[in-house]
Amino acid sequence: MQDQPEPVMTRINLHAHPKSQRRARAPTRLARRVILSTLWLLFGLLALRPAWAADTSPLVLGIFPNITVKQIVETYRPLANALEKTLRRRVEIYSAPNFKSFVDRTHQGEYDLLLTAPHFAWLARQNAGYRPLLKYTEPVRGLLVVKSSSYSRDVATLRGHTIAIPDPLAVVVLALQAELAEEGLKPAIDYQIINAGTHINAVLQVIKGRADAAMVGQSPYTLFPPELRKQLHVLLETPPLSSLTYLTHPRVSEAEALIIRNTLLRFAATPEGQVFLKKGGFGGFAPLNSDELNAFRPYALQTQKMLQDSQ
Repeated sequence: MQDQPEPVMTRINLHAHPKSQRRARAPTRLARRVILSTLWLLFGLLALRPAWAADTSPLVLGIFPNITVKQIVETYRPLANALEKTLRRRVEIYSAPNFKSFVDRTHQGEYDLLLTAPHFAWLARQNAGYRPLLKYTEPVRGLLVVKSSSYSRDVATLRGHTIAIPDPLAVVVLALQAELAEEGLKPAIDYQIINAGTHINAVLQVIKGRADAAMVGQSPYTLFPPELRKQLHVLLETPPLSSLTYLTHPRVSEAEALIIRNTLLRFAATPEGQVFLKKGGFGGFAPLNSDELNAFRPYALQTQKMLQDSQ
């Protein structure tokens, strides 16, 4: 029977000189060093890579529903596109049918990046851990409007009449009601309320003669068609309020939140960003300090009670 050859890896020349043995093993050691070096390099690159780089899930951008769905998509798609380019991650725009649903979804953490009113921002921070990022520089103002042809040129003439509102939870509504209260007019006592659901629906109630006045926000007002604004007269304007605020959910890392912040600031300097800011009447982006947000605590607690009472 013919002898079987020995396996190659077990053949060792016992008579060879030690130096020649080292020379024979040298390529194996070199190969191991190359493999180990390559592995360490790969591990190092993985360690240096941001945690969000491997995240292919979409970033959910939640937009406060103070304008129509069509206006939300048309207004915020350019901003979402800028975020997608930087994050290399799809950005999906979401909202809600009304303010209550939006607050509920916010508290459930459905939005990664949130744009909301300042009193809702306070609740989002307190109840869901959202972190303030930036705000629009142009202040928000509440407007009490009547038809241009209306005889009303003083708030006192609205006693016993009907006022349409976009939503009882809107900060501009709360601020305008506070202004009217100082004039001796209280809701459900001195005037009746129609909840129209949106800002544009509120003014349409006035145009169609179903309400004598409407409470709206200045930002949505600027987005109304010019022919609609011509039919309205501003009867009362609130003092300036802090504008809509961007916040990030706790699941968004600090590194990614910083990238989002810087992307928004860079976007503001682009031609697309300038159009976005001008169209929305947003002014620009600016940091938001805790004291500024804390100023809306009374409105936030009032809103929270209203939400609890409605359940």
